[in-house]
Amino acid sequence: MRKILDGLYVASGALAAIFILMICSVVALQVIFNVITRLRLVDVNLTIPSYADISGFLLAASSFMALAYTLTRGGHIRVTLVLSLAGERFRHAADLFCLALCGAIGAGATYYMASLTEQSFRFGDKSPGILAIPIWVGQAPMTAGLAMMTIAFADLFVQALREGKSLPDLMPSE
Repeated sequence: MRKILDGLYVASGALAAIFILMICSVVALQVIFNVITRLRLVDVNLTIPSYADISGFLLAASSFMALAYTLTRGGHIRVTLVLSLAGERFRHAADLFCLALCGAIGAGATYYMASLTEQSFRFGDKSPGILAIPIWVGQAPMTAGLAMMTIAFADLFVQALREGKSLPDLMPSE
């Protein structure tokens, strides 16, 4: 099970990286098109239709898909000033409380986002740009990213509970 979960987190991080590369490609191509058009190398106005919408969808997808990977690698910001002054038992209890709370919030956000995605699909909502892109196409990776983050919170909670370690001790040392 550990390998499956770690593979899931790495896969979500890899997808986030791919989405960022796609953003770079779309924006770079549009910049090249703008230069060609400004220099009047062609007689037509070159553009990628709805490139801002496409880049926005990709940005949301990359941000949400990176959540679980970043969490399980210790990349999220933690304010540990109070915890560093406290004893090990308090740190462990605070970590368990925070993991449970964040997992519950993540589950609620996942449920809400899945509901919103389903409604967008059912009603046929489209983006307002030149290309009418279905909104659910941009929302689905957000839902998946939230779901993976929620799974990561539950996974870390179970690990912390089972091993009796505080959160920084559960992070892989890479």
